Amino acid sequence: MPDGPDFQFESDASRGRLTLSGAWTIHSIGKVSDKLAEISVSGIDVLEADCSDLERLDTAGAFIIDRFACRAGASEVKPVEASDKVAALLKQATELRPEGGDETTKREFGVVDLLERTGRAATHFIEETVETLAFLGETILAMMHIVTRPSKMRWTALVSVMEDSGLDAVPIVAFLSFFVGMVVAFIGATTLEAFGATIFTVELVGIAVLREFGVILTAIILAGRTNSAFTAQIGAMRMRQEVDAMVTLGLNPMDVLVVPRAFAMLIMTPVLTLIAVLFGIGGGAFVSWLALDINPTVFMNRMQSYVPIQNFWVGMSKAPVFGLVVALIGCRQGLLVGGSVQSLGQSTTKSVVQALFSIIVIDALFAVFYLELGI
Repeated sequence: MPDGPDFQFESDASRGRLTLSGAWTIHSIGKVSDKLAEISVSGIDVLEADCSDLERLDTAGAFIIDRFACRAGASEVKPVEASDKVAALLKQATELRPEGGDETTKREFGVVDLLERTGRAATHFIEETVETLAFLGETILAMMHIVTRPSKMRWTALVSVMEDSGLDAVPIVAFLSFFVGMVVAFIGATTLEAFGATIFTVELVGIAVLREFGVILTAIILAGRTNSAFTAQIGAMRMRQEVDAMVTLGLNPMDVLVVPRAFAMLIMTPVLTLIAVLFGIGGGAFVSWLALDINPTVFMNRMQSYVPIQNFWVGMSKAPVFGLVVALIGCRQGLLVGGSVQSLGQSTTKSVVQALFSIIVIDALFAVFYLELGI
């Protein structure tokens, strides 16, 4: 009969050493799992598992050891004097480690813990920003490479994405833009009526739709519809190991998956923005006709006379930027999907949230930029 499991733990500044002995199997680990859980340690980069006296190890034992390493902050368990089977079990347990820090120490609600969580969140935000910018640079280089060698472009994929993300989105963009235009006109009519200036509803609708609502509404619809679709498509390919197969065949996932989607969004987002602008103005003209007795001809003539055309170009100038941001975030999160459905769901949610956040921040930066230019 094998001896019962036991261990000794030692640690210095950033390295821990767990000396294992006996049989660490599902029938015996209950004797040591509680003792491991009582050890309070953190800040370890690597946990060494000395297996020189280890008699047996199964997946349950490897799971307990890896979870102890995870709670201690170690990114991996380094086997020492271990057989190939034991090393493979420890490696597999590390690879299947839950994402998002589920095995970190129990959440507390003290001031120190609040500051710790705030610091972790700030660090995570900075890391995400840097990695997204790095992915942006990599994508731009890949796009420039394709532009100089058009024969490398996957035209079938480009046209397919343009149809899925552009043409199929026209009905929802037109429908929502029409009703947003109606709402803007209704608010303008009811507000300006108190001042006897309902005719200025035309200027309100024109400037609001041309400059902001047309492009913002289009970008938000794409962030919720196309962005999540990109993440789900590429994430499903990651789960089926199709991306790994591409790399094995010598294909670059950036050229095959990311570049066609980025070009498709650069082309289709301005087109969808133009459609949103036309239907938004149509909705405003419709409400002005019904509520204010301003017929569509007078509405259009007044808008041409009193709404500068530069508002249209300000709105259209944002469209390619928003389209590129939506494509980049969707593709990047798709490529980060792990091997589980939970990871796919988390990446899809994160993709939509990041896209919406980025669109609002970039639009604010555009507003400040054009304000400084006096446009």
